[in-house]
Amino acid sequence: MQFQDFSVHAAIEKLTALARTAHDLTAASGLTAQRIGEMKTSFCGFDLLYATQRVTPEVLDALQELADEAGLIAAYTAMRQGEVLNRIEGYACENRQVLHTACRDVFADPPLAAEASAKARRELEKLRTFLDEVAGGAIANAEGKPFTTMVQVGIGGSDLGPRALYLALKAYALPGRSARFIANVDPDDVAEVLSGLDLSRTLFNVVSKSGSTLETLTNERLIRARLAQKGLDPARHVLAVTGEGGPMDDPSKYLRSFYMEDYIGGRYSATSMVGLVTLGFVLGFEASMEILRGAHEVDQGAMEPDIRVNLPLLLALLGIWNHNFLAHATVAVLPYSQALSRFPAHLQQCDMESNGKSVTRQGKAVGWQTGPVVWGEPGTNGQHAFYQLIHQGTEVVPAEFIGFRQSQYGLDLNVEGTGSQQKLIANMLAQSLALALGRQIDNPARRFSGNRPNSVLIADRLTPYAMGALLAIYEHRIAFQGFCWNINSFDQEGVQLGKILATRLLDLIAGRTAPEEVNPLEESMLKQARIG
Repeated sequence: MQFQDFSVHAAIEKLTALARTAHDLTAASGLTAQRIGEMKTSFCGFDLLYATQRVTPEVLDALQELADEAGLIAAYTAMRQGEVLNRIEGYACENRQVLHTACRDVFADPPLAAEASAKARRELEKLRTFLDEVAGGAIANAEGKPFTTMVQVGIGGSDLGPRALYLALKAYALPGRSARFIANVDPDDVAEVLSGLDLSRTLFNVVSKSGSTLETLTNERLIRARLAQKGLDPARHVLAVTGEGGPMDDPSKYLRSFYMEDYIGGRYSATSMVGLVTLGFVLGFEASMEILRGAHEVDQGAMEPDIRVNLPLLLALLGIWNHNFLAHATVAVLPYSQALSRFPAHLQQCDMESNGKSVTRQGKAVGWQTGPVVWGEPGTNGQHAFYQLIHQGTEVVPAEFIGFRQSQYGLDLNVEGTGSQQKLIANMLAQSLALALGRQIDNPARRFSGNRPNSVLIADRLTPYAMGALLAIYEHRIAFQGFCWNINSFDQEGVQLGKILATRLLDLIAGRTAPEEVNPLEESMLKQARIG
């Protein structure tokens, strides 16, 4: 696959010109019922309403040209087929395939990456067997009692995605099953999570691809020590999700090992064993397969070249329009669902670790803006926190609202003619309209400029299928933008630098650094912080 610089595409000049006179949502006919009806895309159970974006048919046509010129569908197809896209030409790099979609291609016949999908099927069968043994009592504690809690121990992609999906789908948990998560190396985090747990009925799922992640191994040792203090055999309580043949692939230390492949990046790993072991324990195997099914159908739909049909591609290009042509530096992801409370945090990692890059795939400095700052919190809580800035601040923040027509639990109460879920969604739609239209009155403190771009993504209910689809929509939006910007969205070298320096500081604290190798800056930092 050959990638070109963002700036060379002919559509750039056209989009730059269109941005000078971008659509005004506050104009007399800036937002009409007809426009709302026309600017809608339905895809895998979701409707995207984007009439409140500052786009016109001409802008959409130019964005289509950009997608075609940049070969976004060809790049996406190459990724799914297993071409080595995690690379920087001519420089040392990870040099890997990018095959998180192979975890979901188990429904395809034939799959696009046959070998990777075959490995995913084998792991799914291992998981099914494990879950059957847990349910049937073949795997139980020393007293023969069933396990009721699984604690996932991991950091970054081994925590954020699985945690977000678990919280999103707790409503579908099997009776008596729950999960908790430990990520931070802060010992208070471990202590808080372990407090109140019946350790004798708890499984610990330790997730580390390399088997050498410092924070995860430190937390694992704390957990093993706590189990031993309680007279419990860690080998009967601790699972591993790791690289096959790695230091954690050890049946003498772990009850069961599941494998993760190096062609699945951490932030894209929630639909691999990284997420599915814990999700399977809590939700059951069939519900976990529904997550995969929803993601797979989005994977398939994302191969459509027409941006007005392909929702992830359209989201990507609307983001590029806002970021590169309207010069908006951030994007707020605002789910009107408490169950999605950690989904923006997952997207922060997935997007900012992927597209927070400043060199091209050829190793040259980029000459254009790449990834935006991504942030967000659930509504309606956010309305009483940071929406003031979104409505009246000097920084225009494009917003992406996410909502569902029905609640998960069905627990609702009609008050003054409407239910709680209707009130929730009415608030979301009202925010979308308010940002777009604003309000022009004489009182400047109560005046709203409007013309603030946003979109609404809505589905019927947050089910396992819908969660899988939503996850994949955003994964592909991120990948499409990275392909368009000609950057490698699949490495994370910035993360590695911090790890290297942390290791040097720890060696200095522990007295493992030879005198001639002591860095005076590092030594001074420790001294002034009074550490060690």
